[in-house]
Amino acid sequence: MSELMELCSTSEVEEEKPLAVNPEGFPPLAVYALDGAYYVTGNICTHGMAMMTDGYQEGEEIECPFHGGAFNIKTGEAISFPCTVPLKSYPVTVQGDKICIPRASGES
Repeated sequence: MSELMELCSTSEVEEEKPLAVNPEGFPPLAVYALDGAYYVTGNICTHGMAMMTDGYQEGEEIECPFHGGAFNIKTGEAISFPCTVPLKSYPVTVQGDKICIPRASGES
């Protein structure tokens, strides 16, 4: 089992308001709360240099603030043009009140 990287506390993430985090050794990440679960994706749109946390989250979708393309926050899948390349998504573990991802997943 790989070591976990702590990203933030659960109290820092609100539904419909993704949180930007910048852990050492990782690209910029976005943390989402949805129906009592937490999800983590890359925070930079794969279509342009926009921060996804500056976009609009509605349910399972996050919309890029630049061109209106959208992604599924659970899978990273691009679901709306002009976005076609998925966001990287990360497996989430909640330990106590901390949201964590595997430390090894930051390595490319």
